[in-house]
Amino acid sequence: MENTIETAAAPNAPAVNRNELDSYGRRPSVLDVFRLGAGFTISLIITGIVWVSLSSILVPQLVDQIAPGQREAFMASINSVGSVVALFANIIFGTFSDITRSKWGKRTLWIISGGILCGACVAGLLVTRSLPLILLLWCGMQLFYNWMNAPFVATLSDRVPDKFRGSVSSFMGAGGVLGQTSGSLVGSMLISNIDLGFAIGALGFALVGIIVVGIWPREPSNVDEERDPISVKMVLKSFIPPHGKGSRNFYYALFGRLMMVAGYQMINGYLLYVVKYYTFSDSGYDAEQLKTAAAGVIATMSVITMVVSLIAALVSGPISDKLGMRKIPVAAASVLFAIGAAMPWIFHNAWGMYLFAAIAGFGYGVYNAIDQALNVSILPNPKEAGKDLGVLNMANTLSTVLGSLLTSGVVMATGGNYGLVFPVCIVVVLIAAFLIMQIKGIK
Repeated sequence: MENTIETAAAPNAPAVNRNELDSYGRRPSVLDVFRLGAGFTISLIITGIVWVSLSSILVPQLVDQIAPGQREAFMASINSVGSVVALFANIIFGTFSDITRSKWGKRTLWIISGGILCGACVAGLLVTRSLPLILLLWCGMQLFYNWMNAPFVATLSDRVPDKFRGSVSSFMGAGGVLGQTSGSLVGSMLISNIDLGFAIGALGFALVGIIVVGIWPREPSNVDEERDPISVKMVLKSFIPPHGKGSRNFYYALFGRLMMVAGYQMINGYLLYVVKYYTFSDSGYDAEQLKTAAAGVIATMSVITMVVSLIAALVSGPISDKLGMRKIPVAAASVLFAIGAAMPWIFHNAWGMYLFAAIAGFGYGVYNAIDQALNVSILPNPKEAGKDLGVLNMANTLSTVLGSLLTSGVVMATGGNYGLVFPVCIVVVLIAAFLIMQIKGIK
């Protein structure tokens, strides 16, 4: 289907609100905005299912089977090393896509190829039970996922006008929530057949880039767009974060996201172990019974989170657009997540986890729906969206490291006490709310 974007620069055309134009100076039709939103949403559903099922359930279960005495330390290592790879990949490939010139535009080829290569790395998990090889394949997944994801995220800034970003971000949030919660559900269903999970994950990543590019209106050619000559200096410059005018808000958003996602990672990144070794710590179950009981609780949590998060995501974005608010809803969502994280600490049973799923899930649904729109609104230079959003998404990467280190540190320092993870998480996400409220010039 051909792109139906109208050019806003026609002779004698009436004045056009800049909020209705994309970065190419064009005004997308309603159909094009819908197709962009649908592509973002479907992509986030697919990648959310694959990432969460792999990172929270299937790979931890594989490690628990191979080396149960090393599980916390190895998961901390895999998250930390993989996140360092992701950190550099996000910035580098965001910059490379910014300077790409082709008849397919600057993002399309990166998105398709990154997905295929990431899928190949997941497929490698089918043929190894070696911890060093698992670590290597995980790093490859992080590399190629960010090869795909950095250009994907930058497309929101490129092609969705500010007028529609809150609504599109809301649907993206809904897609992210649906993907992540479904990932926990799918992972819990495949916990006894992890190789099938790896095969599904490989296929999902390999196809997602092709699917999303097929749904979106075709990206316009940018062959004739000017750019500076490619050089080592240009690549190194991509690692220089924004500075000068407008950078203050950027860093509050960066560190606010870092703390919020770290808090999320503290619990959800170790969800299988939290349920096994905290919720059922006094159950007396053997390994097989523990696995089955944990899978049941996680599946129920997934359904609860899916429902409340979808409601939150679908409602909060349009309301945010109507009220013109970005900062306050994001900060409030962080506080709500902190309240949810207190529930398992207070109620040491499955119901505490279900309350966490409901309350924190609603908060994280609001957060996912609006945070990306907030980030785009505070970019110092929209022409460097790929690079700057890559730096902002660095918070996701560093938060994985921080969240993993905090959880593994607390657990190992206390002789396996997962209960203390919750109060630490509460402090971390409240710091996130405080940092977001320091952003100026945004409601």
